[in-house]
Amino acid sequence: MELGIGIGWRPEIAAEVEALSGIDWVEAVAENLCADHLPDSLVRLRERGVTVVPHGVALGLGGADRPDPDRLTALAARAELLGAPLVTEHIAFVRAGGPLTASPRLEAGHLLPVPRTWDALDVLCENVRIAQDSLPVPLALENIAALITWPDEELTEGQFLAELVERTGVRLLIDVANLHTNHVNLGQDPAKALDELPVEAIAYVHVAGGVEKNGVWHDTHAHPVSEPVLDVLAELRSRVDPPGVLLERDDAFPPGAELAGELDAIRATLRKAAPSAGPGPDRGTAPAPDGTAGTEARTAAPAPAPVSAATRDRTAVAQTALLSALVAGTPAPEGFDHRRLRVQSRALAAKRADVVAKVAPELPEILGDGYRAAFLAYAGSRPMSGGYRRDALDFAEHVLIAGGPADPAARRRLTYWWQDRSGSRPPRRATRLVRAARAVLVGK
Repeated sequence: MELGIGIGWRPEIAAEVEALSGIDWVEAVAENLCADHLPDSLVRLRERGVTVVPHGVALGLGGADRPDPDRLTALAARAELLGAPLVTEHIAFVRAGGPLTASPRLEAGHLLPVPRTWDALDVLCENVRIAQDSLPVPLALENIAALITWPDEELTEGQFLAELVERTGVRLLIDVANLHTNHVNLGQDPAKALDELPVEAIAYVHVAGGVEKNGVWHDTHAHPVSEPVLDVLAELRSRVDPPGVLLERDDAFPPGAELAGELDAIRATLRKAAPSAGPGPDRGTAPAPDGTAGTEARTAAPAPAPVSAATRDRTAVAQTALLSALVAGTPAPEGFDHRRLRVQSRALAAKRADVVAKVAPELPEILGDGYRAAFLAYAGSRPMSGGYRRDALDFAEHVLIAGGPADPAARRRLTYWWQDRSGSRPPRRATRLVRAARAVLVGK
């Protein structure tokens, strides 16, 4: 199945996406969709024959724990609701701690890179197998952008992805913007990565914008696609004809005409970079998301041996130490670049502030200009242990316990907002002491 040219569907640009011409398919964030009801915009797109692919962000298949059955069930339900030809997720971990380390559960609220080691690869492959067995359609996994790299890695990104595909038969979602990000931030050559990875396993491609600040590239999905990113897309197209290419935009949404212009630039890049007909090596055609490549189906890889408890334990300890340093202020694990860890830590806190402002827009409205500074101060001492809605409630509780906001009217509004959503009155002194003690333990 050829997907063609697509765009990431977001509620904020639903009307613009519907109005765009030449759109063959869209991708929707799976966790933002109800399990039994689709937004009217997606219903209309599907009625027009536009394919919708659910894109998950919360499984954390690169984490030390086995995938959460409830999250897998939810992702499968959305795939079936959409009649999707495949589902996609990320090669990343998003949480750590818990029973494997006998420590509090920590949530990153963001995609974090797994170490390219044989241990991490063993864990990832087993988790992918579990996910594949639970999903009604094929799974494709995306390479992520990174601000930090693990010490003592044993494989390059291309080698890691190639081994993953060989062991599991999973499809790949290659994000060329992420390859560019890792080039700027980590010195990794996109061309080398493309040479090493199995391009015939590509299900589709992501293209997105970002911005460089102080020598660090931030994969914002809130800026226009840059020429260097299109250059990486051209490198990929010179090697393979991907079944689909999709433009992502998650914030600072431009008018529909600007989105159309970016899509035109992507189409032009693909045309220009296509290998000319005539003598020369055949560099391959990527299979459709249903797993076929030309006239042959990809042979399923044999199941790997079960991962030992010791391997998962080592992975859990390493990931928990890193995430704790990023969100709870514990000492940086040995071998990491401390400056980059500080950049990543600030980025995680800033993203928490931005997402909480979206899921609970009343909070910045009530707190006004003081919202962001108050949230960042809170995030520095209170790691996220649940989803963003839980984070919003915990932040509001934190502000109230501290005696804020100073304005009595704002305090009343925040109190009522918290009560409406928590189902009880603000916590009493005993509860506050217990929670303060728990916060101290998390920070150790």
